[in-house]
Order: sequence, then structure tokens, then C-alpha cells
Amino acid sequence: MSRRRTGLAAAAILAVAATGFVVADRAQIGRVAPDLVAEPERADRVLVEKSARRLTLFRDGRVLAAYPVSLGFSPVGHKQREGDGRTPEGVYAIAYRNPLSVAHLSLKVSYPNEADARAAQDTGYEPGGDIMIHGIMNGFSWLGRLHRLKDWTSGCVGVANDEMADIYARVDVGTPIELRP
Repeated sequence: MSRRRTGLAAAAILAVAATGFVVADRAQIGRVAPDLVAEPERADRVLVEKSARRLTLFRDGRVLAAYPVSLGFSPVGHKQREGDGRTPEGVYAIAYRNPLSVAHLSLKVSYPNEADARAAQDTGYEPGGDIMIHGIMNGFSWLGRLHRLKDWTSGCVGVANDEMADIYARVDVGTPIELRP
């Protein structure tokens, strides 16, 4: 076989394998949500520092772990309305855990609260919602830590998939989360 044919065959095999990987990732084939860790290793507080692009898990005032994050595509300032690309600021709680998210696992932040909803409606807008801490969008896990090069979410807090699995295992429903400028 000529070099050209060998190269084309190798490229075709690589393309099929890559497509299979993306399809399996998008379909969440083989995804298993991690169980919660033992109580002493679970966070009792989550802090997101937007300007530092950092999420920190705390237990009894000590740092359990810290992760670099990506934010909404327009990250400066508090979320005002649906579609503004901002990540909220304030104190909320984790409302639920989603093992079958459109991104690799997710934790729902309780935004909007009553004040957020009222402020948005006073200006004639919807407040938006579905603010999550989540991994990379299904089908794009191959990006890995490259996601940090740009703020890309619609207002959520994005982390790499392995980091999201660790966060998911350490944060339960009801855990307070503070998002600071």
C-alpha cells in the first residue's frame, strides 16, 4: 500500500474513533455520578471568587479544595436578567444535584432569590435561572482544562470534568454558596 493510502486509512480510523468518543460523551455513555464522600470530607460552604476565577470548598473553616473556574461570557457585575451572560453575586444554596446534566454533572445554585426576581421584573425582564456549577458541555470533554482560556458559560460556574466529579462528591443539597465579585 502506498504512503498516501496508509495515511488516508490512518486518518479515517482516527476520525471514526474521535467521532465515537464525542458521540459517547454527548450521550453520557458510561457516566456514573460519584457518591457523596463521608460527612467530614463534605463541604459545609462553597465560595466562588469571580475576579480570582476560583471556587473553594470549606469545612469548618478549613479549605478542602480549590479549583480554577470559567464564568459567564460577561462576568463583571451581578446577574440582572436572563441572557446577560453574567454570573450572579450573593449568597445562595445548592438546590439540587443533577447527574444527567447537559454538562458533565451539575449542581444547581438557588438563583434567583426573591430580590433577584423582583429586580429583574421591575426592569421588565425575566431574571433567568438554571445557574449551575458544572463540568464541560457533553460532547466537548476533550477540551479538558482548555475551557479556562475564555469565560464561556451563560452565567454558570464551569470547571473541568474531573474537578466537577470531585466537587459533586463533596457538595450536598442545601450547602450555602457565596459568589463574590
